[in-house]
Amino acid sequence: MRFMYVLVAEKPMMPNPALREAIQKMAEREVQAGRMLDTGALLPRTAGAEVRIKDGKLSVIDGPFLETKEVVGGYAVFELKDKEEAVARAVEFMQLHIDHQPDWDLSCEVRPFI
Repeated sequence: MRFMYVLVAEKPMMPNPALREAIQKMAEREVQAGRMLDTGALLPRTAGAEVRIKDGKLSVIDGPFLETKEVVGGYAVFELKDKEEAVARAVEFMQLHIDHQPDWDLSCEVRPFI
């Protein structure tokens, strides 16, 4: 099954060097094992645009946008056997944050593809 991990933070932060190294090691292991298919970090919303439909009308809005409570900061796509394995790998990833940068309030949504 294919899963997407969506990283959501209360405020934008960058990983410190120790966390960045730990994440890189985990990513290399997962890619070599054929489980991680894609991953990436996202620039802040101010660097992007929003294409929206409201009341049947299409609009394009360039950043900056109104502040939101949460920030989508990155994603990863995995091919795994089931939801349990997907959650276990997400727990391992999030533990890296506790170990190396515990002041970062972050969540990882684990969502299967259709």
